[in-house]
Amino acid sequence: MNLYAVFNRDGGTFRTTDMDAYCAHALRAFESAGHEIECHVVAGDKVVETMEKAAAVRGVEGLIAGGGDGTISAASSIAWKSGIALGIVPAGTMNLFARSLKVPLDIWQALDFLAQAQVRDVDIASANGRSFVHQFSAGLHARMVRYRNSMNFASRLGKMRASTRAAIGVMLNPPEFEVEFNAEGKTGHRKVSAISVSNNEFGQDALMYADDVTRGHLGFYIADPLTPAGVAKLTFDILRGRLKENEAVTAMTVTELELHFPRHRKDVRCVIDGELLPMERDILLKIHAGELKVLVDQAPSQTLTEENGSGI
Repeated sequence: MNLYAVFNRDGGTFRTTDMDAYCAHALRAFESAGHEIECHVVAGDKVVETMEKAAAVRGVEGLIAGGGDGTISAASSIAWKSGIALGIVPAGTMNLFARSLKVPLDIWQALDFLAQAQVRDVDIASANGRSFVHQFSAGLHARMVRYRNSMNFASRLGKMRASTRAAIGVMLNPPEFEVEFNAEGKTGHRKVSAISVSNNEFGQDALMYADDVTRGHLGFYIADPLTPAGVAKLTFDILRGRLKENEAVTAMTVTELELHFPRHRKDVRCVIDGELLPMERDILLKIHAGELKVLVDQAPSQTLTEENGSGI
């Protein structure tokens, strides 16, 4: 394959990596496997622009993207729209889509893995046309991200500490808002504290990522209005992989979902693949089954059942 690699030098692990040595390793790994590859190390504010240019180059068959979840989400959108294959190098804090695809979390091992990988078709989702590979969320998660973003941190450990402080802040002050939904004919009007819509149903891991992204559905989760004690109980259930057993949670799977927020405010935010964004009053979410080409070593498992658990 003719490949183009873009590594975000400001992303997580790459900040402390010798990127000249890393690119040299990438060239050896891919060329020895019969591929052609061009490597570019760029600043975070140039990553999307560089990936878009790469996808537009005549003859490029695949994009190797290295960085955190934001970089990977942007790369997934570009690869999806361009119809080229995507290879993921997980250099961030959570690396959620990489976990779903079973990509090694060590950045050096990831290169060797991708060099030997095959192109497979997996699912990607969208919210009002904006793609996502992990989740759309509103309520608890969005408030936590907003709290975390208001704090200063300069490292992966600092980000984790800020996330913990933000989670405690949300636990003490959980949101409550109204939502109307149409989940393929099943309608409802509820007061909730949290909404999460995932690219395939979450598994049991406390990090909340899909075990399999080839099932062709969205996971849809809503949590009733919660007290601080209720948020603590919800967190405990997530950590032990028992989210569906939480009495405040309603979970289902759908291929298309409409959300309407009757008391919408302009300052309300949602989170899409970790990025805090303005939330529109009406949102249409869809699954696009098998439309994203990715590099993995084998076809994603089809044997896991939907009873494995979910998360918000």
